[in-house]
Amino acid sequence: MATFDFSGLSPDLILDAIETTTIRVESGLLALNSYENRVYQFIGDENKRYVVKFYRPQRWNQEQLLEEHSFALELQSHDVPLVAPISFDGKTLLEYQGFNFAIYPSVGGREFEVDNLDQLEWMGRFIGRIHQVSASKSFEHRPQFTIESHLKEPQQILKQSELIPAHLHLPFFTILDQVVELAQGLYAPTSVIRLHGDCHPGNILWRDGPSFVDLDDCRTGPAIQDLWMMLSGDRAQCILQLDVMLEAYQEFCDFDKSELKLIEPLRAMRIVHYMAWLCRRWQDPAFPQAFPWFAEDKYWENQILALKEQYAALQESPLTLF
Repeated sequence: MATFDFSGLSPDLILDAIETTTIRVESGLLALNSYENRVYQFIGDENKRYVVKFYRPQRWNQEQLLEEHSFALELQSHDVPLVAPISFDGKTLLEYQGFNFAIYPSVGGREFEVDNLDQLEWMGRFIGRIHQVSASKSFEHRPQFTIESHLKEPQQILKQSELIPAHLHLPFFTILDQVVELAQGLYAPTSVIRLHGDCHPGNILWRDGPSFVDLDDCRTGPAIQDLWMMLSGDRAQCILQLDVMLEAYQEFCDFDKSELKLIEPLRAMRIVHYMAWLCRRWQDPAFPQAFPWFAEDKYWENQILALKEQYAALQESPLTLF
């Protein structure tokens, strides 16, 4: 699949792929909110709910996908409430007509409340448990959060993109280059561990406590990467939230307070990487439908403002704890 999209992933192919396992589909397919992969919920035997995920080809290789599954099962075996893939005859990564896929139990729950200190305390405790396990060994195949992967490469993709309006090139790339240069100088983690990698509220379901989903972006990086996306509000609110989370986190895992200075560089890396990700995927027909505003002047004008705000944030003193 030299030029890939999901146009060949028809409902019939999805159903046929699922039924190569021991599960029989008893309902229609409900598409869930995912753009990088294709994810569907369905009802199987005995009225059980499942989720099937078809991985985007050419993104992760077989070893990287298997390492994601192994990490999920390892965390689950240590009683971390993370949704792991189901094994069929000892295999979690399945293949059908060129597509890699996996099947998961469907887990319900309500949205995580980012401003709820009780829930943030739970999150700190469970992220601490994740890191207690993940620090025991290293990934062999999964990549690391680096300046190259999350700033330099995205910067070049944006410079080659035709989606950015020509009349905005000068202000956009001027501030982009300044953010990349400053963040590059500030991002210097002293230690790295295996991470969830994309631990934001959308990947947490809440029902009598958190359930973590989607290890698709698991990588190696500093521990703070799995914590900073829980923060919201002004500086004082973020300090309070961070203090609550880290007190619970340190029941299970030590935290190096010097990593607090990595929060704003990591935020800059996420902003730049996200824009480049949309550019990379724009040829997938699902993306112009889901993100029509991406090709509009207003979006890029707002990104110039967002980058200016991030440039200012990078120059502020790091968050501190009470």
